[in-house]
Amino acid sequence: MTVVLAVTWVAREGESDAVAELLRRMAPLSRAEPGCLQYDAHRDRDEPNTFFLFERYADQEAFDAHSASEHFRELVLGEAVPRLASRQRTVLTPLV
Repeated sequence: MTVVLAVTWVAREGESDAVAELLRRMAPLSRAEPGCLQYDAHRDRDEPNTFFLFERYADQEAFDAHSASEHFRELVLGEAVPRLASRQRTVLTPLV
């Protein structure tokens, strides 16, 4: 079953440009993963510290592989998360 995530990140003051750059680096690496169907990162026009990610994976195995990937551990856990004031993730199940 497809795994879909809606993720909101809010960067700490002064960290939003660094977070944006990390997402620019992360996106093509994630899109190249087997089982990654979509990985899109967005920045809020009115709140530049706020980012929205929309991710789709073919199945739980593909999502687990993404979460265990070296680039996820390095760029997201190692570099982005310490720059965030908050991180919210919603896992969704497609209806159709």
